[in-house]
Amino acid sequence: MPQLPQSVLFCCDHNAVRSPMAEGIMKKFYGTGTYVQSVGVVNDLEIDGFAIAVCKEIGVELSRHRARSFEEMEQMGETLSGFDLIVAMSPAAQRAALELTRFYHLTVEYWPIMDPTGLGETRETKLNAYRQTRDQIHDKLKARWGGQ
Repeated sequence: MPQLPQSVLFCCDHNAVRSPMAEGIMKKFYGTGTYVQSVGVVNDLEIDGFAIAVCKEIGVELSRHRARSFEEMEQMGETLSGFDLIVAMSPAAQRAALELTRFYHLTVEYWPIMDPTGLGETRETKLNAYRQTRDQIHDKLKARWGGQ
C-alpha cells in the first residue's frame, strides 16, 4: 500500500457533507500522523445533520465542524501549496482544485463520491443514502491507503 501523505485536503461543493465526512473518517482511522483538512468550492451551508448522524454511528464526531471555502482557507493563512494531496469529491471541486493549483506541483485526485443530499423521502431512506456515501468514502480510503 502507498504510504500516507503528510497532508491531505478533501474538497467538495459546500464542505457540508462529503469532504467533512472524509476528513473525520481519515482522522479516525489513520490517526494524527497525517494533517487532514476539508473545504468546499463555496461556503453557503452548515454541516449537514444527516452527515453528523451517520458518522457518529462509526465513532466519527462531526458536530463541531465549521464549513469553509478554498478562499476562506487561504484567508486563514493556509495555502494549497502546503498540501501533498488534494482529493476532490465532486466535478466542481475538481475543477476548482485544478484551477487553484495550476502553478503548484501538487497531486489532485478525483474520487466520484455520491452526493446524498436530496435523496430519499423518509428519514430512514435519507440516512441510508448518507450511509452509502460514508461507506464509499471509507472504502476509497481503505483502497488508497489500506488499513481499517
